[in-house]
Amino acid sequence: MTCSMNGSAALQEPSAPASWRIALPHTAAAVPVARALVRTALTELEHGADCDTAELLTAELVANAIEHAVGEGPIELVVELVPSGCKVEVHDPDPAPPGDLTAPGHLDPDPWQEHGRGLLLIRALSSACGHRPTDSGKAVWFRLPTVPPQRRRHA
Repeated sequence: MTCSMNGSAALQEPSAPASWRIALPHTAAAVPVARALVRTALTELEHGADCDTAELLTAELVANAIEHAVGEGPIELVVELVPSGCKVEVHDPDPAPPGDLTAPGHLDPDPWQEHGRGLLLIRALSSACGHRPTDSGKAVWFRLPTVPPQRRRHA
């Protein structure tokens, strides 16, 4: 795994932009690592995006990449924090688009199946989501807005 952080000034000023990029293994072990990175990024910098939602949606993107992307190459997690919110991207080597991410599907997921709700959750809980081609496959992303301080939960 490799990790880099840009924008070290963000440690002194929570509203400054910051970004992380980390290569993850193409295994289920990547999911908790990705969740922890997102939670740490949002809490350490006291960012205003909803940590729980960011963690959940990140886990869905990473799990989707592990389950559906062809090839065994690593996947990459990119987290960008800006004053207005956060953007999380998962890069994988498969150029095929991720199902019905940006448009509602024709059928609702089967309530008895364990799978099939990840993209639905991402569409429902993010402020925006999508995918784009990359030189090595595709990137699937979501955005979350900053929550006003008076609406944040305090632990």
